[in-house]
Amino acid sequence: MQLAKRLLFTEEYYFSKKLREIEEMNSTGKKVINLGIGSPDLPPHPDVIETLKEYAEQPHTHGYQNYKGILPLREAISSWYKRFYQVTLNPNTEVLPLMGSKEGIVHICMTYLEEGTEALIPNPGYPTYASAVRLSGAKAVTYDLSEENGWLPDLKKLEQMNLSKVKIMWINYPHMPTGTDSTQEFFEELVQFAKRNNILICHDNPYSFILNDNPKSILSVEGAMDVAIELNSLSKSSNMAGWRVGMLVGNAQRLQEILRFKSNMDSGMFLAVQMSAAKALSLDKSWYDELNAVYRERQKIAFSMLEHLGCKYDPKQVGLFTWGRVPEKYDSAYELSDEILEKARVFITPGGIFGEAGKQYIRISLCGTLDTFSEAMNRIIEISI
Repeated sequence: MQLAKRLLFTEEYYFSKKLREIEEMNSTGKKVINLGIGSPDLPPHPDVIETLKEYAEQPHTHGYQNYKGILPLREAISSWYKRFYQVTLNPNTEVLPLMGSKEGIVHICMTYLEEGTEALIPNPGYPTYASAVRLSGAKAVTYDLSEENGWLPDLKKLEQMNLSKVKIMWINYPHMPTGTDSTQEFFEELVQFAKRNNILICHDNPYSFILNDNPKSILSVEGAMDVAIELNSLSKSSNMAGWRVGMLVGNAQRLQEILRFKSNMDSGMFLAVQMSAAKALSLDKSWYDELNAVYRERQKIAFSMLEHLGCKYDPKQVGLFTWGRVPEKYDSAYELSDEILEKARVFITPGGIFGEAGKQYIRISLCGTLDTFSEAMNRIIEISI
């Protein structure tokens, strides 16, 4: 049986292959510390778990659900956006719950892209953007981000390109993997860029609460609802990665168009999960403050790791990872990552998996206990790099 052409250039996810290698090392007793993947190790708020139990025990909650999600969840999302992002959304038409924001990336691409069209994706950036664009049959056109330009796209340079086939542009701030936050001024410039070039801006925004006291949404910019949509998630901000709860917000017409594709892909989200998500979204700022207090302690050790490895980093970075430039003696961060894995039995992600512009950088996930970070630090100190 021959694979469909859409999969010919879609490789197995890097972490999928690396996890197998780590499993093999663990099976021989090497006990690898994995600081590569951003899967939160902390639990959701106790009230969220209690809500899940309460609704899971009710006999009427186990059937199919509305493709648009239940109204209490859509209202909770709308209220959350108003409180923390100062964005007003109609819960009936401008909010679409998702089974994780990753599926939303695919939904958007399959809704608007096809063969002969193009999408702009960041380099470095989340690999799923490129994969989803290719699966749609469209061409992924990278735009380079650089440390010198603050890891923001050069919009003037982009407008010198032929953008006639470009339908959407993926952006992601706070940026993964670099930890760069955006500014309101940049979002304003981006909205004007989109209007001039008839491009839909797709903002992927799952990291806005992590180590960040000023969460921002592109939809807070005047006119953004006309040219932008935004994905968000409870995976990081509410420690609910495995629950698969995300959302898409934006113009009612855009969401209705995307729902035409989404409604053919799933049959709704478990009601108990939706009610739990609504509870998570109702938590006040103290939840995020407590979460960030934990991440700040972990970040301190991660920065110390980077310093010991001779890496340079921006202390102002935010989000769930730390990002650092490797010493010049390495041709790429793959070399340093493999060396640390072999000698210290600690896995740190090479930045090259996020694009050519990230090949001289490494990324450390903050998902691990303080004891785990301390042990990883001790192992790294003991080896000769």
